Amino acid sequence: MPTRLRASDLRFIFGLLLPASTLHAVLVHPQRAAIGALIVWWTIAIVETLWSALSRSPAPSAPGTPLPWLLRAFVPLQLVLIAAGLAAAARLDWPTIFGLAFAVGFVTGAQGITFAHELGHSRRRGDRALAWILMGSVAYPQFMVEHYRGHHVRAATWDDPASARPGESLWRFLPRTLSGSLRGAWQLEAVRIAQLRKSWWQSPLVWWTAANLSFLVILGAAGGAKLAAFWVLQSAFAVWLLETVNYIEHYGLQRQPGPDGRPEPFAQVHAWNADHLVSNSLLANLQRHSDHHMHAWKGFPELQNLPGPQLPTSYAGCILLAAVPPLWFAVVHPRMAVRGGVV
Repeated sequence: MPTRLRASDLRFIFGLLLPASTLHAVLVHPQRAAIGALIVWWTIAIVETLWSALSRSPAPSAPGTPLPWLLRAFVPLQLVLIAAGLAAAARLDWPTIFGLAFAVGFVTGAQGITFAHELGHSRRRGDRALAWILMGSVAYPQFMVEHYRGHHVRAATWDDPASARPGESLWRFLPRTLSGSLRGAWQLEAVRIAQLRKSWWQSPLVWWTAANLSFLVILGAAGGAKLAAFWVLQSAFAVWLLETVNYIEHYGLQRQPGPDGRPEPFAQVHAWNADHLVSNSLLANLQRHSDHHMHAWKGFPELQNLPGPQLPTSYAGCILLAAVPPLWFAVVHPRMAVRGGVV
């Protein structure tokens, strides 16, 4: 039987407020949309850093809650948001288009990719199809191959392009993870095609890549550079948020090789965690990251905050720290030294 929602579970419903408020800004006052996104981001980062009462989220929910429907409801909301952004971009000046792309990309990256990630782990084929739609809307379909078949196998090893090495800055990590994830996705898909004896024309990666390129051409032909630029810029910022979070999640942590040369099993010490209330409510408990890697099929409401490496603050603040490498190293390396990590 479905599990009843607890009062504390209602916090996840507020995750729909961010795309809804951004959509309102795009439709009513697009010139101020970027300022609104910055205020939300920095307010969460500052409040969760300074207010210790927000550093703990409620206990996990029991299996069977209807909360996954929030992720499914988000998909049409994101598509409407992008469509509204495109309609607005056609009539705006270039500085406003840049700000609009930032505001929309903040939602499609922080929540859209996060929710796609959760839907992609679902055992339901329909949920995985929705995940492809969300990742296609930010022109990053390779995530749907590399993350599940690559990152979850190799996380916290030097073979994983999405795991940052100790002393590696975000700005050195980004070109490595972007190129490595793209190459890895196509290599993994080639293996799957060969094993199943299928044609490349049966690959969703091929179709979504072709769809993204076709959509970009259509935007350029229909609306000129402004429409194409808006979609590319919002996608780029969304992907930047994704890969910055990837940088944070396993920074400097390494699974040691076992006697057979294979990495040791993934444990709670191989991911950085944060249990901050506001961020976890908006990001479907993504910051309970060790438990997610150890139990990848577990739904987001059921994830636990495991002991192990703890971030100094939530993702909202850590993204800002990571963007300034000396600050990031100064804050995180002492925490690595405390737990015996290599710095």
